Amino acid sequence: MTRLVLLRHGRTAWNAERRFQGQADPPLDDVGRVQAYEVAGLIAALSPDLLVSSDAARAMQTAVRVATATGLELHAEPRLRERSLGHWEGLTRDEVALKYPDEYADWVAGRDVSRRGGETREQVAERALAALHALPAVDTAVLVTHSATAMALCTALLGLDQQRHVLGPLANCHWTELVTDASAPWRLRGHNLGVPGVVVPLPIYAEADEEASDADA
Repeated sequence: MTRLVLLRHGRTAWNAERRFQGQADPPLDDVGRVQAYEVAGLIAALSPDLLVSSDAARAMQTAVRVATATGLELHAEPRLRERSLGHWEGLTRDEVALKYPDEYADWVAGRDVSRRGGETREQVAERALAALHALPAVDTAVLVTHSATAMALCTALLGLDQQRHVLGPLANCHWTELVTDASAPWRLRGHNLGVPGVVVPLPIYAEADEEASDADA
């Protein structure tokens, strides 16, 4: 393929509550459903050839809108699920900060937090790359996925360090676009692209560290 679009799902109630989702499976809320409808037309304008989605409900609900707008068959791919967050899943940021202050401090500072019982960024990148490499050869592929998974995959394709996610999280129903050709590696064409307006959520920064935090979902 020559163009890869990594699209994050629409908003869920857990997103609005700043609750860590990981591989828990809340559906889109009313805002998320509107976001999916709005972004579907923008994705259709890219004339994609292939549409693949994480099998999580929030991703599939977003991808169904894209499938309707593009006329493409929708393929579910479990390897595009969000990063497993272990014992953080279902907790709000405030609850994690209270129950696991050391882990939360690492996360806010942009450091990987594997001791919470979930996946590392490298593990997420490995399975997402495997899913990408299994795709057929097309000009433009759209992968509907999650913020942390999109960041890990993008970072791997650009040859960057997984310990520094310099691009920051994707907002709901926004996407990262990468391009390549036979003679060049993947390169970034755009990040946090989507419907015009305020992009939320913004990256969280620690006061003493300007690395963007990891994303939850």
